[in-house]
Amino acid sequence: MNDETNGDVHWSFWVIGAVALIWNAMGSINFVMQMNADVVASMPETHRAIIDSRPAWATGAFAIAVFGGALGCVLLLLRKSAAYYLFVASLIGVIVTTIHTVRVASSAVGFGPFEILMMILMSPLVAALLIWYSKRVESKGWIR
Repeated sequence: MNDETNGDVHWSFWVIGAVALIWNAMGSINFVMQMNADVVASMPETHRAIIDSRPAWATGAFAIAVFGGALGCVLLLLRKSAAYYLFVASLIGVIVTTIHTVRVASSAVGFGPFEILMMILMSPLVAALLIWYSKRVESKGWIR
């Protein structure tokens, strides 16, 4: 049977959804750890500089990025099209957080060009791909 006509999803849907959920769950755990002063004190100085200088608006954006992405993945796996909107919110949170992080990392912290490039590209790329993927699977009828 054709996946598009019977409402069943391809096995890759579950793999992509699960991997994306793990990615966003790791981000959520990272957020919670960064809210613990004892954990932050044990981090390298470069990481502490970013966390300690993060204003409330960037912390809020970080929370939206990771928790929005995780909830979006749960909705994706539940085959709900509302996942798209959470992925959009997550991408906006990622962009806002990245702006702050790169500003601090490129000025006050000794990160090299590769580390900054990875900070700039990795999270926004994953967030953007999840937006694209949620629209793609919706068009196939895999989510409603």
